[in-house]
Amino acid sequence: MASPVRRIVLALHFWSGLVVGLWFVLLGLTGSALVFYLDIDRALNPHTRVEHAVAALPPVESIHQALRQTYPERDGPWRIELPLDQDTPVMARYYHPAERAGSYFAPLLVTLDPATLQVTSKRFWGDTVVTWLFDLHYTLLSGKPGLVLVGLAGILCFAVMVTGIQLWWPSKARFWTALRIVPRPGAVRRAYDMHCSSGVYWLPLLAVLALTGSALAFPEQTRTLLGSSPSAAAPMTSPSATVHEHDTVSLDQAIATARARFPDAEVRWVETSGAAHTPISLRMRQPSEPSRRFPQTRVWLDAGSGAILAAHDPLAANTGARMSYWFHPLHNGEAFGIVGRAAVFLSGFVPLLLFVTGVIRWRHKVRARAQAARAPRPAM
Repeated sequence: MASPVRRIVLALHFWSGLVVGLWFVLLGLTGSALVFYLDIDRALNPHTRVEHAVAALPPVESIHQALRQTYPERDGPWRIELPLDQDTPVMARYYHPAERAGSYFAPLLVTLDPATLQVTSKRFWGDTVVTWLFDLHYTLLSGKPGLVLVGLAGILCFAVMVTGIQLWWPSKARFWTALRIVPRPGAVRRAYDMHCSSGVYWLPLLAVLALTGSALAFPEQTRTLLGSSPSAAAPMTSPSATVHEHDTVSLDQAIATARARFPDAEVRWVETSGAAHTPISLRMRQPSEPSRRFPQTRVWLDAGSGAILAAHDPLAANTGARMSYWFHPLHNGEAFGIVGRAAVFLSGFVPLLLFVTGVIRWRHKVRARAQAARAPRPAM
């Protein structure tokens, strides 16, 4: 690399890292916490834990009726998440509570014991530690504008990594030697080696996290960029919108119909119809989908007749769409199980290490320049 070009790249890397480095540190640390946010939430709120694992879940319609009996005034749709394990609670969300009207995202969160269907917690999104951390990581506590800033941060973070790898890149003869981690004496060398080694070795994972984070923040732009085929449009109303409440199909019947359409799929989320008789919505996971908690197999059913109104099969989508379905499970590590989650958790601390060692490197350079300026010049 020519010297003037290298100086420009070095300046870009230094100033972008210094100016927004703390921002990257914030996103990294909050991201690490969110990898295990459900486990952290249960640890902080032991009353939500399930005392005795259940052999089988109760019918989903029974869960819905328990919610209706506990909260009769909340007649809109409930979104019920079925437990991932036998010893975890049923979780439900009421997306538009009157208490949080006008908020960007603040549903009512409810947990139920799967054995008794008793409500074990009632909280609003943003009022708990983990949901506050989620909003901090995802929107900087600023709603839509913060989401845009987070998306831009991912792009900028990737750019900083690109300039860093350009500055580090050795000649062919030294490439494999440069990859070896050999501690060298002296504070200056140690700081340099730690900064370079952590950046180089964690680069692939950090790049994936930065780019998937931006993709999740800009879903429409990402779909356009990938040429992703659109999902089936969610119907706004059911043809049977005028049916009486007692004539609506049960959720268990709706699930049976959806399973006939996707016989190998596991039901993960069920969204009820509510007083407005909007379509019942099911989110299911087929065995080859990367995310178990947020799969992409979708079915919408008429609230009165139980007939399928629309369905989306992610396995039949085009390449761009199938790529986009990996973004979330890659971003939180879910795609590769506990190993992937652990790797993402550890990677969240790397921006802190890079920022600290980068600042140390900068101080060393400032001190070296100051000493050079004070050094006596030889007499002519």
